Amino acid sequence: MRRSAGNESRRVAEYFESSSSDPSRLIGLDNSEFEKIFEEQPVDVIVDFSCADALDIYADVARKYSVDIVSAISDYPPARIQQLQEIAEHCRVVWSPNITVGINFLMIAAKILQKIAPQADIEIVEEHFAAKPETSGTAKAIAECLGKVDDDIKSVRAGGIVGRHEVIFGFPFQTVRLMHDSISREAFGNGALFAIEHLTSLEKGLYNMQDLMEPYIHEHFLRSKSGLMH
Repeated sequence: MRRSAGNESRRVAEYFESSSSDPSRLIGLDNSEFEKIFEEQPVDVIVDFSCADALDIYADVARKYSVDIVSAISDYPPARIQQLQEIAEHCRVVWSPNITVGINFLMIAAKILQKIAPQADIEIVEEHFAAKPETSGTAKAIAECLGKVDDDIKSVRAGGIVGRHEVIFGFPFQTVRLMHDSISREAFGNGALFAIEHLTSLEKGLYNMQDLMEPYIHEHFLRSKSGLMH
């Protein structure tokens, strides 16, 4: 969580704009007190929505106690990614620049369509509020998974747009558009819960959200293939 006085003592559900009645609250901590939580409370997983440098706060205790990590940091520099990989030798780590289930489904669908029609033109468009200066980490992740570079991303900044990502496939005489809109923070909370629920069946290592979702896709295709054979 972002560490600020305004967030301390708020319910987690309230932070994510969730209708859940769960009473769990955010806790503001000095770095020196962080390990004390692990000593006194049964911590199952660390969920990080803060910043890349937060790894320095909990990396050692995650290794020491083998506590799983779900990270929604939008952009880690290479040194931090290496640090995540080292931590993942001791526990299960899920890292996704955008942890919503919807955007990761979009990325899976885009990769499938690209394999079906590799000749199609691809455009990536991201739209955000006017005050956001940088290209979104989510758009960069979409570009990477499709073999594109950051310069291929088109950015739109206007008014109070929360967040929209679109992948456009151009074919002769037709187009296909895959689009995801961020409407509420609750989508990020639900994505984190999805990751927590599914990482328990994994071995130690570094994963992304698509690693957790793709088994459902494979299962569907296997069932479809089995049905055709019958």
